[in-house]
Amino acid sequence: MGKGDDRREEIATYVIARGQVRIDDMAEHFGVSRMTIHRHIDQLAAQGVLRKLHGAVSAQPTGIYESLYRYRETVATSEKRALAQAALALIEPGQVVMLDDSSTAGALAPHLSERAPLTVITNSLSAAQHLKQIDGIDLIGLGGQYHRTYDALIGHVCESAIARLRADILVCSASAVSGTSAFIQDGQVVRAKQAMMAVCASRLLLLDTTKFGKSALHHFADLSDFDAVLVPRHMGDEPRRALEAAGVPLRLVETD
Repeated sequence: MGKGDDRREEIATYVIARGQVRIDDMAEHFGVSRMTIHRHIDQLAAQGVLRKLHGAVSAQPTGIYESLYRYRETVATSEKRALAQAALALIEPGQVVMLDDSSTAGALAPHLSERAPLTVITNSLSAAQHLKQIDGIDLIGLGGQYHRTYDALIGHVCESAIARLRADILVCSASAVSGTSAFIQDGQVVRAKQAMMAVCASRLLLLDTTKFGKSALHHFADLSDFDAVLVPRHMGDEPRRALEAAGVPLRLVETD
């Protein structure tokens, strides 16, 4: 990642943490000119991460900015750890496991040594960085175009590579849940995840409580398409009952 990319990520993180920031304040904070700040913000706005206002910039009001991987890593961390541990209990040594680019699946990656030997397939560079260190893990990295926002490889090359493989179990997540449907902000990410679902014998969807009541642009899958949907036990009785009544295969997970 180049210097400009690092600075844009710093700017995005700074704005997301505050909601809205004046251009002049950012120029002062980062010690650069207003022109430099404008240039970075224009690129972030083009990516859908931030929104330009008159003399200021804000985080997108929808789930768009939440696509930023480093931001997602900081959200609901205790819930993601608990969901990852619950998913780990459903994985058997010797299996072929596929992980998507979600930070929730990423939380599982460092613990897969407990189920080695395994073959693990992923398009997530963050997960691959953990997995390459683990003895007993045969790591298969999916090709494709690298996207810094997701720290992952996606696109046609990735989808074609997935279609040539078969796996025992998929561990994935979604950006948002509305009713009994899961949604993702980026259409290319949707296609990669749907390709993964098509080649896996068993599918696990891990959802922390921040995913409920959120919006995202593209329909990913119905919750009933999964063999198990892992959610924190404290998600609330009313939404839990509604999902169970709709036939969603919920597994309630104890969290901190």
